[in-house]
Formats: sequence, structure tokens, C-alpha cells
Amino acid sequence: MAESDWDSVTVLRKKGPSSAQAKSKQAITAAQRRGEEVETTKKWAAGQNKQHVVTKNTAKLDRETEELHHHRVPLEVGRVIQQGRSNKGLTQKDLATKINEKPQVIADYETGKAIPNNQVMGKIERAIGLKLRGREIGQPLEPKPKKK
Repeated sequence: MAESDWDSVTVLRKKGPSSAQAKSKQAITAAQRRGEEVETTKKWAAGQNKQHVVTKNTAKLDRETEELHHHRVPLEVGRVIQQGRSNKGLTQKDLATKINEKPQVIADYETGKAIPNNQVMGKIERAIGLKLRGREIGQPLEPKPKKK
């Protein structure tokens, strides 16, 4: 018990200055007075809202007159899907279940709102037995010969 002295304090670890304190103007001038090396770098557009700056490329894009948009399924294809579905006695939900898609996908294809996807178009073609792509839209789909 003689070793423990009530007047002495043992510090196990001492924290250094936090990053905010190390970057402060006072800390930088103190380090310069002590002769330490101080490195300062200017970050480009730091702390500023530079996302809406007009540049040469932005002006060039604004002058561009071509309108870009995704091609949609033609209404002719939508009518063929509706006819083929009704000939088979299927609802949109039944057809969607048969091809493992959501009913909304079938509705979008029938109304011409969908962006064509060859995989989905192929599934619908096989399910209703009518061609939906190429020149022969609406023609019966010939079954492929089975491989031996």
C-alpha cells in the first residue's frame, strides 16, 4: 500500500489533437512557429455547390436538337398479343403466370408502353403461338424441329 500515492496521477493514454483541431488556423500557425513542416492543399470545389455550373459541354448539349428516347412496343404488336391471348382464352394474369412475368408487364406490352425486351417477346410468342417480331407480325409461329 505504500506504493500508491494519492497525489500522483497516472495517465494511460493521451489523445492527440482531433482532425478538426489540427486543421484550425491556430494549430497551423503554432506548427509553423515551431518550425514544423506544414503541407496545405486546395481541394477543387470543396465546400461549394458546383454541380450546377455551366460548362462548355453543357452549353453544347443544350444546343443539341436531337431528342433521345427509348423505342416502345408498336400498338400493332399489342393488338396481336390481345388477340392471341383471347384466342387461347387467357387473361393478362394467366398469360403473365404462364411466362413467369408480372401482369403489369403484359398490360404494358398490350398498351404499347413497354420497352421491347427480346426475352419477354419470345416468351409471349411461344405462349400465344403468334409471331411478334420481324416482318410477319401476327402470323402463326412454326414450332422448331426437336433435336435428336
